[in-house]
Amino acid sequence: MILIDSISFAWQKDQPLFNGFSLSLTEGEIHGIAGLNGAGKTTLLNILASYLKPDHGHISINGNKPSGKQIAFLETENFFYAYITGREYLQLFKNKHFNDDAWNELFGLPLDELIEHYSTGMKKKLAIMACIRSDKPVMILDEPTNGLDLESSRMLRSLLLKIRASKTILITSHILESLTNLCDHIHYIEKGKLVFSQAKQDFDEIEHKIFRSLEDKHKDLLGRLLDS
Repeated sequence: MILIDSISFAWQKDQPLFNGFSLSLTEGEIHGIAGLNGAGKTTLLNILASYLKPDHGHISINGNKPSGKQIAFLETENFFYAYITGREYLQLFKNKHFNDDAWNELFGLPLDELIEHYSTGMKKKLAIMACIRSDKPVMILDEPTNGLDLESSRMLRSLLLKIRASKTILITSHILESLTNLCDHIHYIEKGKLVFSQAKQDFDEIEHKIFRSLEDKHKDLLGRLLDS
């Protein structure tokens, strides 16, 4: 289990993003983190991955302090060294039991070509393949479908559903449907606050809650603009 216990974090001292934020994430499940731009989704993932340190509170994974040995983190924009091939990049993620060529039947990448010649979608698939290769108990995926075509997105969904039993998976997306057809729980945050958490059986309520709020927010403004 991942336990986020009353964390606070601020980019500027007088403008806290998180202030006493708490959330528990059970293992063997896929957890979606949803919210509008600026809600704090990516910042939260960076704190969980220990890229950022909270000002207060603490985070634990199965009772222990998080470490790089436990977490595979797929960032929205992935960094790749220059002048290396896809195969050389994968070798940075040690796993003697992982067969690159066998797995590449699923990903379909030109592993012996330089990564700089890859398309955006190919780079994303390579980064996902590296996360799988690292075989860590926690996977954090920030907008993993960005840049993927329809076939690759469906492949990723099938893959995550197959491996979730042995991992805790966190995933963000700006497309709500990509979370509702994949996740076991969805946690909606707004301006650094947890608004609600819903289990899969209650996902029908999520769109109603989110879209009703957004429609109410813009209803008067749209009326003024269209009537002017």
